[in-house]
Amino acid sequence: MPSLDSPAQPQQPYQPYQRFGKPERGWRERIYTVIFEADTRAGRLFDLTLVGAILFSVMVVVLSSVEAIAARHGDLLYVLEWFFTALFTVEYVARWSCVKHPLRYAKSFFGVIDLLSVLPTYIALAVPGAHVLLDVRILRLLRMFRILKLTPYVHEYGMLGRALMASRRKIFIFLSVVMMIVFLLGTVMYAVEGPANGFTSIPTAIYWAISTVTTVGFGDITPKTDLGRAISSLMMLLGWGILAVPTGIISSEITAQRGLDVVTTRTCHECLTEGHEATADYCKHCGAALPPYLH
Repeated sequence: MPSLDSPAQPQQPYQPYQRFGKPERGWRERIYTVIFEADTRAGRLFDLTLVGAILFSVMVVVLSSVEAIAARHGDLLYVLEWFFTALFTVEYVARWSCVKHPLRYAKSFFGVIDLLSVLPTYIALAVPGAHVLLDVRILRLLRMFRILKLTPYVHEYGMLGRALMASRRKIFIFLSVVMMIVFLLGTVMYAVEGPANGFTSIPTAIYWAISTVTTVGFGDITPKTDLGRAISSLMMLLGWGILAVPTGIISSEITAQRGLDVVTTRTCHECLTEGHEATADYCKHCGAALPPYLH
């Protein structure tokens, strides 16, 4: 156990790209700097351009789902769809080729998202039968995965992700308790109301209990007896408190994350060490001067 007077070591936020490996020299190293080091001038420009392309490509998918717009501007939307598909394909190939461990990138969360953002268009082109077997609307919906490509470029996304990971055990325990309460009260309501009042089985009663505790209240199943209404009223009041608990857990973790040192994507050009703090001027391993941090 650490002593009370010893300073706590700051927790380092997760850096998703470090395990892909940065090349030591050549054109791969230059491309890596532009794509993965968001704190350089070229990296910042690349990120802003890519964010704009992602938003516009998602807008194209959304507009193509509107029948009136698709009928009038279908050719333009088709051309734009292929333009963005080609653009994201070039980006995917560039990311694959500039890292030392391309398979790690391909199997990572962001690598899968990058692949899903371009794959449906090629499937629709290469397999004409896919329009019959899968329906073209499903392929278009898969393109909405492009919106997830925004997550690496917004700092708050990373903060929220770290807060969720840090509180996952507390949230799991809380949800387990909620499920036990819902299961027990749903079973009680099945015994109190019975099939005559719509509670035809325990799973149906549990479904009603979930919609009641979450204060959704679809109204397709309602208690008819006084005891059943009393139990449902208790569950509604309980639901207000239940909804506040995970919010408090995640909020406390986000508050804790704000006190951590900001770790950037800057890489030392001498020893290739990644993940330096925003206030650092020199590499913590070899002492070489670091590129300036762009806020």
